Amino acid sequence: MSVQAVIVGAGPAGVRAAQTLAAHGVSPVVVDEASRWGGQIYRQPPPGFSRSKKALYGFEAGRADAVHSAMSSILDKIDYRPDTLVWSAEGGQLDLLGQGRMSTLPYSHLIVATGATDRVLPFPGWTLPGVYTLGAAQVALKFQGCAIGTRVVFAGTGPLLYLIAYQYAKAGVKVAAVLDTASFADKAAAAPAMLGQPALFAKGLYYLGWLRMHGVAVHQGVELVCATGDERVQAMHWRKSGREQQIDCDGIGFGYALRPETQLADLLGCRFRYDKLQRGALPERDAAGRSSVDGVYLAGDGAGIMGADAAEWAGERAALGLLTDIGHRIDSARVVWLEQQLARTAAFRRGLERAFPFPSGWAAAAPDELVVCRCEEVTAGELRRCVTETGAHEMNRLKALTRVGMGRCQGRTCSVAAAEILAQACAVQPDAVGRLRGQSPIKPLPFAAMPAATKEAS
Repeated sequence: MSVQAVIVGAGPAGVRAAQTLAAHGVSPVVVDEASRWGGQIYRQPPPGFSRSKKALYGFEAGRADAVHSAMSSILDKIDYRPDTLVWSAEGGQLDLLGQGRMSTLPYSHLIVATGATDRVLPFPGWTLPGVYTLGAAQVALKFQGCAIGTRVVFAGTGPLLYLIAYQYAKAGVKVAAVLDTASFADKAAAAPAMLGQPALFAKGLYYLGWLRMHGVAVHQGVELVCATGDERVQAMHWRKSGREQQIDCDGIGFGYALRPETQLADLLGCRFRYDKLQRGALPERDAAGRSSVDGVYLAGDGAGIMGADAAEWAGERAALGLLTDIGHRIDSARVVWLEQQLARTAAFRRGLERAFPFPSGWAAAAPDELVVCRCEEVTAGELRRCVTETGAHEMNRLKALTRVGMGRCQGRTCSVAAAEILAQACAVQPDAVGRLRGQSPIKPLPFAAMPAATKEAS
């Protein structure tokens, strides 16, 4: 059997998958949208960047360096293609856009390690200049060496909220406040479930303690009201115990933890199942990362949010599954160890979801004038009226009637919020309204690339 192994994504999962395949004599093609490997969590700065890895990654500097070094050590054994977008997939081949040119890449076995993106629940004023997602705020700091403002508020919930606030404060940026919609009681109740991973638990406590020791105001159990400003955001308004307050700022980073990037898995025909813990539909996979589609394996946060450490283990496990399927002998003891680590992380993850719960009352509180889909300027009121006037009760029907999710982001930013609004308007749980079907191109393509593709085909 001729084997053409391809890995999409060069974050922790993709790098460890590539390393494992290369160690067994299989030379994969690694396709990565970024210009340098490392993924979002270990994103590498441009050449000549002055901040050290210790300054960039903090506690994770050692793991970041290990991932970066692992990829460096196998570049002569793999076909690495950075700055390359996989924009569609069908019939055993990927459609690529790299260096302004389109091409196709056939595969016999494919490991999808596409990572995660921000989970967004908008609030009035979120489209003002100066308001960013947490992920975008982190990219600005790591890759561009700049902050999103001189006086920044971080809001939402999830462990990433505290990590990025800590990274900004350590970089010398004035962090005006951290506004967490989860309460202290949520975290206290979840603590026993997180003690199975004491090092990770301790890091979270350290970030919180460090912020408070350095004068950063941390407010928990809050409700985000709105951001206000004229040409740029000037203040964040929030409420706690019925009392509304405001904090002056010129930058806001917000988000509600992460959600998997699943568009490619969808285009590949993978079967999905709703996951109540992560409040969304995830592609199905077995312990080795095998999806419901033969020859397609899923690894890392793109299949379910587990964190960077687990992504490394899942990438290696998926590669070992692939090797087994093509007839290679593998170390069964290593397989057992990897699955044990992933199981322990899954238990810790359940604790995190209790510590930073999804704000289930968000949809009911969202005002009608709130812009949910900023690409198409669709408001919460328009979505509710569509339900009332047409009886729409499924996400793709809602999309067809309102254009929600049809814009540049292809639903990445708005789909979570739209599903919550739809479920609330229909008085059902979010799992009952379905999910937006993936469409190609996964991301926008430049018109300039089209003629080149036409010439190659002719």
